[in-house]
Amino acid sequence: MHNNADIAHILSVLSTRVPVDERERESIATFLAVVPTLTEPYDEALGLVHVTASAIVVSDAGDKVALHLHKRLGMWLQPGGHIDAGETPAQGALREAEEETGLPVRHEDGDGLFVHVDVHAGPKGHTHHDLRYVIRAPEVPMNPAEGESPDARWFTWDEALEIADIGLHGGLVATKALLGL
Repeated sequence: MHNNADIAHILSVLSTRVPVDERERESIATFLAVVPTLTEPYDEALGLVHVTASAIVVSDAGDKVALHLHKRLGMWLQPGGHIDAGETPAQGALREAEEETGLPVRHEDGDGLFVHVDVHAGPKGHTHHDLRYVIRAPEVPMNPAEGESPDARWFTWDEALEIADIGLHGGLVATKALLGL
């Protein structure tokens, strides 16, 4: 079961958010219209639409971002995925970042610094309402958990923007701006 206060907080943040681009503007409008109608917004088993969480993993120096090669999609993406029972989206983003990169990750501000939202198609006809958080990690070699990412690497911001899926561009731009990079 999800935490109603958590969903209310997310809806409040999104209702006042200034989007970084048109894609995020559309994602915010969709999120605000759809998520309040979901009885269990984090539970992927209860419907085709659910909230997911992901991490924009930034090196401690701020000059690099971690991406992983998605095992099913074959694209370079930010770590992320479904939110487990009892987790908040910020906790889910942190867990997914650790699993998919093997890095000793931590939240930028201790509790989870929200940076971007993107609504996109997921596997099996699902729609993911993805909440993205800034995560920090030392720039050390990555070692994804077994069965997770086949490859994970550090990229400069320019390299990340060049190689990443277009749906991640707004999240990268928003993170750089938020951190003053």
